[in-house]
Amino acid sequence: MSSKNWILLKELVKTDFKLRYQGSLMGHLWSILKPLMLFSVMYVVFVQFLGFGRDMPHFAVALLLGMIIWNFFGETTAMGLTSIVARGDLLRKLNFPKEIIVLSVAVSAFINFLINLLVVLFFGIINQVEISKYALFAPLYIIPLFAFSLGVAFILATMFVYFRDIAPVWEVVMQAGMYATPIIYSLSMISNHKIVALMMLNPLATIIQDLRHILIYSGNQTIGEFITNKWIVAIPYILPFVVLWFGYKIFKKHADRFAEII
Repeated sequence: MSSKNWILLKELVKTDFKLRYQGSLMGHLWSILKPLMLFSVMYVVFVQFLGFGRDMPHFAVALLLGMIIWNFFGETTAMGLTSIVARGDLLRKLNFPKEIIVLSVAVSAFINFLINLLVVLFFGIINQVEISKYALFAPLYIIPLFAFSLGVAFILATMFVYFRDIAPVWEVVMQAGMYATPIIYSLSMISNHKIVALMMLNPLATIIQDLRHILIYSGNQTIGEFITNKWIVAIPYILPFVVLWFGYKIFKKHADRFAEII
């Protein structure tokens, strides 16, 4: 990427971050308050009332971690979906690699994600979570999370240029996906191991469980406990990069036509 493109990427990220909560009374504090409010609702309903996760130590912290991971994926894909259309005026005025627009959305969401990770760390300290020595490997799981989110964002951004109906469809997919991912419940609640094994092929489910395992409580189950075949176990780790490659290829194939279609 040339220096001009780096500068453009930087400016797009700064602009997006400045406009995120512009005009609101709390400003960028909403980056922390929003996930905390959602966490509070989920905790009261699913943990206190329904008893989810009571068999798991520090489940409140695990719930918060799962939510911010899911929110990062949701934010990157939702904003990525409309990013090209929203920047239509810029596309018609300047000639630059169009993928920078989608990448800027992902970077902006990632900054928000890192801020929220500090909140998880704070609650982890309050809950006396013993940080494992394997916590140093956490970035190795965050890399495929970013790759998967960006790859899906590329695909959605391309589709939205042609089919605007994809937005409400994606909202439904995200809602269903959240309940199909072990965020508000522990895997121990599911008695059918075949169903759990199928769920864990989802990269988001595997990343959430792996990070819970190394950051919060080693008793959090991971994919290796349900699938013994090492090649199948590798799927959720390889799939994010396959999706990124495929999404980028699709995006580049159609990028030159975006300005005239929009």
